[in-house]
Amino acid sequence: MWNKFCPVKGEEVDADVPTFEYQGKVIGFCCPGCDKKFQKDPETYLKNLNEDGSEFIGS
Repeated sequence: MWNKFCPVKGEEVDADVPTFEYQGKVIGFCCPGCDKKFQKDPETYLKNLNEDGSEFIGS
């Protein structure tokens, strides 16, 4: 998985939650439902993560 924190809520990624592949990266999420929100507007949610996905920098 590319990221350590959910791009939607900022919580730690849960390996048991479905992932989504976007621009060649496997994006992980903290809980069911975040993947669906991400799919609706991926660019906005990706801005919540730093360049390597290791930190949540959104609000």
